[in-house]
Amino acid sequence: MNLSRNKRPLYLQIMNILKDRILHGVYPLGSNIPSEPQLEQEFDVSKITIRNAIKELAQEGYLEKSSGKGTKVIRNASTSKLSKWKRFTEVLVEEGHQIHKQLLRAEVVTNKVGTEPYQLFGERCLFIERLYHLNDTPYIHYSHYLSMQMSNIELSDLNDQSLYELLEEHGIALEKYRDEFAAATAPSYVEEILHVKEGTPLLKRLRYSYDERGDLIEFSKGYYSTVMHNYVVNYDS
Repeated sequence: MNLSRNKRPLYLQIMNILKDRILHGVYPLGSNIPSEPQLEQEFDVSKITIRNAIKELAQEGYLEKSSGKGTKVIRNASTSKLSKWKRFTEVLVEEGHQIHKQLLRAEVVTNKVGTEPYQLFGERCLFIERLYHLNDTPYIHYSHYLSMQMSNIELSDLNDQSLYELLEEHGIALEKYRDEFAAATAPSYVEEILHVKEGTPLLKRLRYSYDERGDLIEFSKGYYSTVMHNYVVNYDS
């Protein structure tokens, strides 16, 4: 796997990739992650780099190292500073599912006059298109529009970690989200990607993400094939 060799420390990049795999069920709760030699080979880095990444995840409470028994996943949920509700993907992982993310497209685009991205970000913005697979079957299609101040993001990283964590690494702390839900049919190309019949009603989610100053950083549109799995939110007391 290719890592960015000219910016963030390698061990932090690997830590975030491993954490994302834990949060999305690739490494299930109670299982061992690959051995250090396997990770060294996958990421083409030194033993100390892998050990530093694992050390960070152990300090955050995700992993536990046992002499002669490997490194076990002991936590598979993130901590949200915004609310007590769990991320939808965390609910799916708790149920035993695996989530795989696929980056379809990432580029600076020119927005059409009159469209919502144009109204929110002006003539140009960063566009990211991603597909989430539920147990290897296309499940959610996302279109993200971001302010041009995000155009320096290493886009290849989006195959392997959370968009929101990547923003935080670039000094952008998201402090507020607003979600809007509706039942809607998706554009024909999205229907093809999700392998649903033409005109199938899907759950449509619009998200507006704001930084600590109240500036809009991201607008996203997601289509969920809820025939496969309902959208679930669990609230903790």
